[in-house]
Amino acid sequence: MNTNIKSVDEYIRSFPKEVQCVLESIRSAIKERAPGAEESISYGIPAYKLNGKPLVYFAGYKTHIGFYATPSGHSAFAEELSNCKIGKASVKFPLNKSIPYKLINQMIDFRVVENLKSEE
Repeated sequence: MNTNIKSVDEYIRSFPKEVQCVLESIRSAIKERAPGAEESISYGIPAYKLNGKPLVYFAGYKTHIGFYATPSGHSAFAEELSNCKIGKASVKFPLNKSIPYKLINQMIDFRVVENLKSEE
């Protein structure tokens, strides 16, 4: 974890161009689907909060992209993620395969609805 990185722009620039493109695509999807989300660096990776609550995180690695939609976001899409390596709160999308942007978008949408419902 690089604790010297202070912005998402700086974080993304720290990767090779092909990884930067993937990270920027995920970032754009989050901004589009959750326009009110606050962007920051937390735990050394890009983090997004909506209504003061964690929404999603993402990270770049040498061989994969990590996507963190909290445990609820992953359990809700367990079937769709069955071919991915998943942890309690993480999923790894290998860089040598197509990134499932449609699924990532669905997970973001799910978390947005979940965050908005929790304020009711």
